[in-house]
Amino acid sequence: MFGSYFWRSTTERAVKSFAQSLLAILSASSFGLLQVDWLTCLSTAGMATLLSVLSSVASSRVGTAGDPSTVSTPATGPATGPGPEPARTPVPA
Repeated sequence: MFGSYFWRSTTERAVKSFAQSLLAILSASSFGLLQVDWLTCLSTAGMATLLSVLSSVASSRVGTAGDPSTVSTPATGPATGPGPEPARTPVPA
């Protein structure tokens, strides 16, 4: 369940969560980089990162086994459903 794919995917989600929350806080504060309360910003982004990791661990049994996503990944193989429309050959008159 907690193989290398799981931890790589969880780490990717956690890093994205950290960056997105930090950028959101910095852009919402509308201060210059020297006037920002960095301790508060970094601790809030750290909390978002922790929640992302806990969410991945909690959802590890919901979707595909060993995947931190709650959405099941499609099976590999031929695509199902409507595909591109086949090319039509002109009919001579």
